[in-house]
This record gives sequence, structure tokens and C-alpha cells, in this order.
Amino acid sequence: MLAKLQELENKYLALEQELSDPDLLKDQKRYQKIAKRHADLRVIVQSYRQYLNILEQIDENKVLLGDPDLEIRKLAHSELEVLEEKSRELEDHIKRLLLPKDSNDERNVLLEVRAGTGGDEAALFAADLFRMYSRYAEQENWKVEVLNAHLTGGGGFKEIIALVSGDRVYSRLKYESGTHRVQRVPDTETQGRIHTSAVTVAVLPEADDVDVDIDPADLRIDVYRASGAGGQHVNKTESAVRITHLPTGLVVQCQDERSQHKNRAKAMKVLYARLLDLKRTEQQSQVSSERRSMVGTGDRSQRIRTYNFPQGRMTDHRINLTLYRLEAIMEGDINEIIEALGTHYQAQTLAQSSDENSPNAFGSR
Repeated sequence: MLAKLQELENKYLALEQELSDPDLLKDQKRYQKIAKRHADLRVIVQSYRQYLNILEQIDENKVLLGDPDLEIRKLAHSELEVLEEKSRELEDHIKRLLLPKDSNDERNVLLEVRAGTGGDEAALFAADLFRMYSRYAEQENWKVEVLNAHLTGGGGFKEIIALVSGDRVYSRLKYESGTHRVQRVPDTETQGRIHTSAVTVAVLPEADDVDVDIDPADLRIDVYRASGAGGQHVNKTESAVRITHLPTGLVVQCQDERSQHKNRAKAMKVLYARLLDLKRTEQQSQVSSERRSMVGTGDRSQRIRTYNFPQGRMTDHRINLTLYRLEAIMEGDINEIIEALGTHYQAQTLAQSSDENSPNAFGSR
């Protein structure tokens, strides 16, 4: 492992040398690529250098354990305990930094929220969940663009799909996919009975054209008149677009824009993301079920979270996390949940990595 870290430091220094070349600024695309790689390595290299410094201090204090002066020996022993604890913490930190990165972490996402069981109450909670994610996006300075929405008469959503753009969006939202259950008393309930409804959330990394190859001959594109709220153009022009990918049977549609071309572009964006997700799912099916659960693929058939309004409680069943501040959570204060999920799945990945690379990759000192 130390050899690997030394290799990364050498790469870091080489990139630093490249960045100091004034000619590199003439090629902005290459400059940005090198600058990003350099920034990605900086945290690892800084931690590695700090780790080497602590190892050097440990060696120095071990020498002092043989000093004839009793006070110096006591001081060296005391400092050794502190330094060895720091070295263990840094080892764990560096191991986490060296874990394989999810190639999709930097991507924007397609956020799809759909009402499940529960009728109108499920549709209303779908709207509440979408608002929660929108508020969280505001806090993170992300942009939310609605691509398609099916409103219900009561102000809920049968389905809403949005593109969420910003810094490392997928890395933050990727564990939100799944079935979200709500327990509350609907406004229409006269007896005060608690109803249980469900909403499904899907978080798909936005796909580039190069990620998925779509043959135009495999598409059936239908246009029709939009329906529902939307202004004077509704039902007067054939601006709504439905695209069917014939090989897979995937169907996407968009009617939010007045322009047929804009609706088609948005629908294609959704289709690319769903095909990329299908491609990733097929690849993951070849991996063992243990590893698939370890990396947290977010099986959407599973109930991942419960929102209990009478108790003001949110419980994430995957990590046994319960918080009694539901009102704040529904206002977008979900960072604690997202951090806890990331830490949980990272720890599982680290544990499996340690098992595969035992004995300790850093060696004993």
C-alpha cells in the first residue's frame, strides 16, 4: 500500500509540473482535465505525507524509550500512544480515499418520483417528496428542471421527472432510490385514521450520448396533443412527444414544453438515462448478491424509508437510522441522512476491501 501511495505522489508531482507549463493554458480542455486529476490526488497525497511524518515521529520516540533519563522515557511512551492512535486513524482515512470511485458520482441525475399504493394520498406525498428534494437542491446550489409531470386533481403527482444539475449530484442522491412509505392522517379522513401509502423514487445518472448507443431505427416517435394544466397551447397543438425504444419496450413522454422539438429533446434525455440504468443493472446482475448489496444499488422494490407524521419520525430501514424531526426533513434538511447512508455503504466497501487484502496492507511496525 505504501508503494501505491508513493506512486500516486509521483503522479501528483508530475501533474504539478505539467500545470506549471504556460503552454498548457492554450489547451483549456486538457488543462481542466489535468487540474481536476491534480485536485483529486491532492487529498490523498497530503494524507500520505502526514502519515509518513507520524511514522517518523513514532520511530524517533521508540528510540527515546531506551534513554537513560526516566522522565524522557515516560514522555516518549506517552507520545507514542497518541501517535500510534493518529497513525491508525490516518490508515483508515487513507484506505477510504483509495476505495474505487463510482464513475457516475460526478454526474447530474434524472430524479423520478412516482405515486405507488395509496391513491390520492400517495400522489400528494409524491409532491411532498419532490418538494423535499427540490429544497435540498436549493441548499446545495443545484438546478432542478422538470422534464415531465402528471398532475392529479388534488394537487399531487402521479409522476414527476426532473433533471437535477450541479456538483456531484449523483454521489449525494444515489441511495435515495427505493420505496418511501408514509404514515399519516389524510385531510379527507374524518375519523382520524392513519393511512399508509407508498411512493417510489428512482435516481438515474444522466447519460451522455457516448454512454448509450441508440439506433434511430429502434425508435417509434408519436406526437399528440398535451392534456392537463399548461396554458392556451394545451389541446390545440400536437406538441407532446412519446418515444418508444422498440428493443427494450421502454416508453418515455414529455408534454411540458410548447415546442415539439423541446419536448422531444427532453424525452430523449430521459430515455438515455433509463437505458444507461438498464445497462448498469444488467452488468450488476453478473455480480454476487453480497457485493451488490454492499455497494448499495438501491433496489426500488424494497421499502427503504418510513415517514411517520403522527410521531414526527423518519426511519431509514437500511441503516436503522431514526430521526424525530420530520418537519425539518420535509423542508429539505436531509443532509444528515445522506451523510449516514454514504458512511454506511463506504464502511461496507472498506470492510470487504480489507478482507480481500488482509493481512493489513500497511504492514506492521
